[in-house]
Amino acid sequence: MQGLMIWFRQLGFLIQKEILTIIKEPANRVILFAPALIQAILFGYAATYDVNNAKYAVLDHSKGQVSTELIARLDGSGHFHRVANLENSSQIAEQIDSQKALLVLVIPADFENKLNQQQASPIQLILDARNSSTAGIASSYINTIVNGLNEDRAGTTASMTIETRSWFNPNLESRWSMMPALIASLSMIQTLLLSALSVAREREQSTFDQLLVTPLNPMQLLIGKAIPSVIIGMIQSTIIMLIILFWFKIPMNGSFVLLYFGLFCFNIATVGIGLSISAISLNMQQAMQYTFLIMMPLMLLSGLLTPVQNMPAFLEYATYVNPLRFAIDLVRRVYLEGASFMQVAWNFVPMLILTCITLPLAAWLFRNRLS
Repeated sequence: MQGLMIWFRQLGFLIQKEILTIIKEPANRVILFAPALIQAILFGYAATYDVNNAKYAVLDHSKGQVSTELIARLDGSGHFHRVANLENSSQIAEQIDSQKALLVLVIPADFENKLNQQQASPIQLILDARNSSTAGIASSYINTIVNGLNEDRAGTTASMTIETRSWFNPNLESRWSMMPALIASLSMIQTLLLSALSVAREREQSTFDQLLVTPLNPMQLLIGKAIPSVIIGMIQSTIIMLIILFWFKIPMNGSFVLLYFGLFCFNIATVGIGLSISAISLNMQQAMQYTFLIMMPLMLLSGLLTPVQNMPAFLEYATYVNPLRFAIDLVRRVYLEGASFMQVAWNFVPMLILTCITLPLAAWLFRNRLS
């Protein structure tokens, strides 16, 4: 019995020692509690499939009483926000391609006449199906509104119907929306972790001090640490893309050159973040903790699972410092839509700005560590 008590006492001392080791560092105390708090808040705001204030455009050739009432119901539903009143069908593509509108409602000129003649009158709904889940939910909301208007007008006229066209994803398959986004997001995980561990590994293995006596300057160290991670990230993106192309048979509509150029810029921005983490981390454990601390917010605020437009305004602003948001948008548009460089040029700007901040920051941290 006494031996058992000694065994448990020793175990208690060991547990106490481990707990003290974990919480004695202020940084560790923050890392223990901050991620759960931040991620719970982000999930609550960002990870929602509800469609609120979805942007839509209207091409109303009818301009009659029923079409006006239908548009008024859409505006008053709380789910939709009208961003444009189109004059002709040639304006539709620009609204969808540039993502100014999630959907375009086209009401034909004979819409009200057919209703008055007791004929079914179709309305065309054109969806941006690059995000299939949101497009499907928006479509169901409009069906509900149209059905409600039909019920209110029952016995007065024939019913109106909706003919739906889904651009860039004809069958609204969620795989078509999700898989291209993985080309950027999955490679980011490994790239960020590898670059974050690069210098921290040197410190933990006691080889970092050896860099002091080498003729390499901080810029050379920066480039030498960055290039392998970028190469691995590009290789991983290629593997994922080949799986999407040949296993899942999702067709590629855009330029491989443009896609790879965008992925290259994205990987450099990611490596800049990772090297900055690595430069401030004292060991591999800290580097991994810092990496996983920012990994979930980067994923949640990227538009991978739910559209950025569904998020509150303050979170939308926060996504501007997230390179994954712009990489996913670029990959989806180039892969599914076949977008040109000018159509996706805006996505390069935040990634390049972030690169110009993080890489010099990492070089400055290297210089101070080596001085």
